[in-house]
Amino acid sequence: MKYLLLIGALLLSLGFAQDRSTTLVFGGDFSDLITLDPGQSYEFSGTLVLDNIYERLVRFEGTDLSEVKPGLAESWTVAAEGDGNKITFILRDATFSSGNPVTAADVVYSLERVIKNAEAGILSMPSSFLLTDVAKLAVGSVVAVDDKTVDMILPADVNPNIVLNLLTFNIGGIVDSQTLTENEVDGDFGNAYLQDNSAGSGPYMLERWDRDAQVILVANPNNTAEKSIQRVLLRYMQESSVQQAAVQSGEIDVSYNPTPEFFNSVLEDPAYQALKTDNFSIQYLGMNSGEGAPFADNRVRDAVRYAVDQDAIINDLLSGLGVKTQTIIPSGLLGFDDTVYFEHDPEQARALLAEAGAEGLSFEFLVSDGACGGGVPCGDLAAKIQSDLEAVGLVAEIRVLPQSELLPIYRAQEAQMVLVSWSPDYPDPDGNATPLGDFNAESLAWRNVWQNETASQLAKDASLELDNARREELYGQLTELVAREGPYMILYQPNVPLVIRAEVQGLARSAQGDIEFDKISKE
Repeated sequence: MKYLLLIGALLLSLGFAQDRSTTLVFGGDFSDLITLDPGQSYEFSGTLVLDNIYERLVRFEGTDLSEVKPGLAESWTVAAEGDGNKITFILRDATFSSGNPVTAADVVYSLERVIKNAEAGILSMPSSFLLTDVAKLAVGSVVAVDDKTVDMILPADVNPNIVLNLLTFNIGGIVDSQTLTENEVDGDFGNAYLQDNSAGSGPYMLERWDRDAQVILVANPNNTAEKSIQRVLLRYMQESSVQQAAVQSGEIDVSYNPTPEFFNSVLEDPAYQALKTDNFSIQYLGMNSGEGAPFADNRVRDAVRYAVDQDAIINDLLSGLGVKTQTIIPSGLLGFDDTVYFEHDPEQARALLAEAGAEGLSFEFLVSDGACGGGVPCGDLAAKIQSDLEAVGLVAEIRVLPQSELLPIYRAQEAQMVLVSWSPDYPDPDGNATPLGDFNAESLAWRNVWQNETASQLAKDASLELDNARREELYGQLTELVAREGPYMILYQPNVPLVIRAEVQGLARSAQGDIEFDKISKE
């Protein structure tokens, strides 16, 4: 009876009593969704949802990531201010889902709540560093000049162009200050409220989030964008076979990141659209390099890099849905380097392990129970890596966890080896260089207990450099250093496959992972 009631509830939530032509249903692995607070969200699924709930001061338009475009700010200027710079934003007219107007005071509140949360130490997610460490904002750095004008004061060692880029990420989402103030609990700045409610001005608003089951969005009546789709559901479907059956039956409209096999099987089928979308993410192995950790010795890390067969992964497991790369800046961004620093060489791997006295080294290998980049099940990818490592004398003991459990372990520096994806928060090489090259701010380098002063300085110098030629040179030095000494093995840069029913029109995915639901319709 409990099962039947659950099915009934799901059917109702899917809107079968309503017109399915105005309901869009995704099926995919959304298990990395940890929070729906734009000031805390840091993962792929959070970006997919929050991009449609919260507007930012500036945004990227569609798949064009070459320059920022107006968002809530209809215009902005950059001018010298003391030893640094000032960005002045002029807001357009907009309204939150509550009916409250968007004002400069909301902008100040939205950014300062992130900073205050960080200062209070009550954030569950690490995204605050984008404002506090990259943009170097503090309470008082953002000022409401009047209802429609906002000044942002930046110090001299911050590049305003990078700040504009990072404001397009989740953390730049502008929240309704009045609604959150009214719903604060014990001075939490509305954190608890935003787990099950939304307070944005975007085209959609949160109806319900059933943990580990589905997220339901409905059209925001106070947003003026024309929308054919009135309801969006993101159904948790980690198994590709379940996704395949669901899209074939019409239960879902989109299979998000299906397996390469399923994707290739529908390439010539007129009932579906098979989209091979670009992506800035990288799939990598993170190796704990802290003192006493299995990968403290770089010779062991190099052994891993020689042992794992990238070509076999891309050609066989992914069926070509990936780009071979070994550096931290992905293809499509300034500073991308396609140099192959480590060819597949098991003999060299064994020699390095012997030299390091690490033959037979055993370690825990954390793996998500969902899909990895390119749609391949993480378990399948992990098994291939495990086999390659075993062939050179390394014993990887796989531990499979939901993404929501794996990531906190990784962030606590407790993972020995971890299989994860990473995508820059904004389409600028600094979005990769700083987190992967700099130990500060609980970055990815920090998660792997890797601290290299040269890498940190190169990341800093490149971020401040305004000359693109010199900037590219600095990133070249950084990427080679990290490739040869860092705590990672970059496996590939995946494409994100989508299988879409033919009646769905207007769906496009940017390399940042954005999908604008209000641009979609169904015939």
